[in-house]
Amino acid sequence: MAKKCYGIDAVSGEYIEVTFDRVINGVDSLIDAPLAGVPFITPAWIDLQVNGYAGVDYNSPVTPHEEISRSIQVIHSTGTARFLPTVITGSPENMLESLRNLARAKAALADGGTMEGFHVEGPHISPDDGPRGAHPQRWVRPPDVTEYRRWQEATDGLIRLVTLSPEWPEAPGYIETLAGEGVVVSLGHTKATRSQIQDCVRAGATKSTHLGNGAHQLLMRHPNYIWEQLAEDRLSAGFILDGIHLGPAFVKAAMRAKGFERSLLVTDAAMPACAAPGFYKLGEQEVELTADNRVVLRGQDRLAGSALRMNDGVSNVMRFTGASLGQAVTLANRNPARVGRIGGRQRGLVPGERADLLLFRLDAESKKIDVVETIVSGESVYRASQ
Repeated sequence: MAKKCYGIDAVSGEYIEVTFDRVINGVDSLIDAPLAGVPFITPAWIDLQVNGYAGVDYNSPVTPHEEISRSIQVIHSTGTARFLPTVITGSPENMLESLRNLARAKAALADGGTMEGFHVEGPHISPDDGPRGAHPQRWVRPPDVTEYRRWQEATDGLIRLVTLSPEWPEAPGYIETLAGEGVVVSLGHTKATRSQIQDCVRAGATKSTHLGNGAHQLLMRHPNYIWEQLAEDRLSAGFILDGIHLGPAFVKAAMRAKGFERSLLVTDAAMPACAAPGFYKLGEQEVELTADNRVVLRGQDRLAGSALRMNDGVSNVMRFTGASLGQAVTLANRNPARVGRIGGRQRGLVPGERADLLLFRLDAESKKIDVVETIVSGESVYRASQ
């Protein structure tokens, strides 16, 4: 039976009725004035980089499936309908078995479809302090197509995104192989030169991973690998907008360089996201969620992911850049769908697209977004208590 919901289209500002089952069947403009308090409506968020959530680590091969399901339910409360669980640099065995565990959870869980596929961030990154970020140095290694094949075999072909550094001599050939098989290749955690970045873009890289982070504390004014990626129009860029990883001035300048059409939001959330301050894990490493909401390696000040909710990231787009609501929501739904090659999610609120819908309220002054309801494939998976 077809279902209906009503709201203000976050992009057009029209009062609309959306009819749907598993996909959107119709979108009609309504003549009558909207009722007071009617929510906004938009395609639900997509997050291409989630290391863990709600006290659950995706980088462990023994994480129970019921715990993964619980974390997905919390992710739904942020307005996110699809995400890529992300496995970072670790031993070959741990990475492979963590991916295998996630793939089994996706197949077994009723809400497993929220995990659209998987993102492997590393291990083919810079070994240097700074660009390496929180990744363990001892497991950094060169690109290896054979290892990539093992990941795909373990996940039944669900590796959708791989992050690596262009500085490895093997990188262009590796990228050509992955891009030729439809995998999105993203550049990140790098100290690469301009020529190395250009070689990898020509080979098929199309994205930058959390641009502005995973970098040295001090850089040459120019040239440097952040400017080079900002200036490269063939690269889209993900940004972590928690107000901790990047300052508002950088965000504003970076999005002017990339344009809203080539920018997208990621949370880079880790195990402590939506959990209480304290100690947690990120693979083999201990991390801490501090009282001011930073996720750091235990006993250090090095950031190790975030505790960001995607609805707050969208709010921060408006706060930091002066973007309109329509521009801001696109950075969290249509743009990641396009850049991540997620089918059925790239055209917005139009018939035939997946019925992944988000209803929310917006405080016009503070730009705070409160999720009212999240719908995935036509089914309500989260509804805020009244």
